Amino acid sequence: MDWTDRIGRRLKPRDLHVFLAVAETGSMAKAAEMLACSRPVVSKTVADLEATLGVKLLDRMTRGVEPTRYGRALLSRSVAVFDELRKSVKEIEFLADPGSGELRFSCLEPLMAGIGSAAIARLSRQYPRLVFRTELGNADAQVKFLRNRKCEVSITRRLPGPREPDMEEEELFHERLRIVVSLESPWARRRKVSIRDLAHEQWILAPHEAEPGAPIFEGFRATDLAMPPVNILSYSLSLRYSLLASGPFITAIRASALAFGPMKKYLTVLPIELPPWQRPTIMMTLKDRSLSPAAEAFINCVRDLCKSLRTR
Repeated sequence: MDWTDRIGRRLKPRDLHVFLAVAETGSMAKAAEMLACSRPVVSKTVADLEATLGVKLLDRMTRGVEPTRYGRALLSRSVAVFDELRKSVKEIEFLADPGSGELRFSCLEPLMAGIGSAAIARLSRQYPRLVFRTELGNADAQVKFLRNRKCEVSITRRLPGPREPDMEEEELFHERLRIVVSLESPWARRRKVSIRDLAHEQWILAPHEAEPGAPIFEGFRATDLAMPPVNILSYSLSLRYSLLASGPFITAIRASALAFGPMKKYLTVLPIELPPWQRPTIMMTLKDRSLSPAAEAFINCVRDLCKSLRTR
């Protein structure tokens, strides 16, 4: 298919923008409302696009529209096209004025509370007008954020199983967990504490922290004890901090969150050594995707911050 003959003269970025809106909303009417135009304009644009490409892009159904296999192919490439256009504009802004621009990255919540916030603080001092857009989610969501171009860089924990073939991974460090209590906890006044002493306490953990292979689980197993029942299972770091302040709870916080986060002055870290996580903390980007100058600056900043964590 010759670009100048069939595509270059007739396919316009606005056509792709309309098609993306229809695919996202699943409705011509909703797309028209989103784009502030009439439904006939949206319908004609999609029809013209289908005529240009010579394939059916959408299946029309009573409940709306869905992309065909051709539509899905165009959809994935169109997202990349607009992502590259957006990045080129942001790169020009950044090059013209390094203090401006936009950085989009994602993290696990505990990593955002530590490394993520520390990187933002450092880069904000260097580039006061740099805009930060962040996404939070579990390890599976981090991959989706990158593939959907919602972010350029992700800081996460490596998932079990084979590596994602379309992802670049850089190992940063092996995270350690620290067992912590509030300053008012009776355990905070004990000079010597073993994990065996805590077997019957009220624990707050994320589900994966109570599973075999996790530092807490292996810490109890090393003393010939089974993992005790966990009273509260939650991924929320904010919930842990709130409950620690209001009750006799015990939890485990990532060493990186304690190193860079503000909450360490309100907590007592108990003198208990746990094995590190077997799966490392990684920085992840999408293969063959050019990164903005702001993302490159962020990556270098994170690398520098992580140097101290490798010695902890």
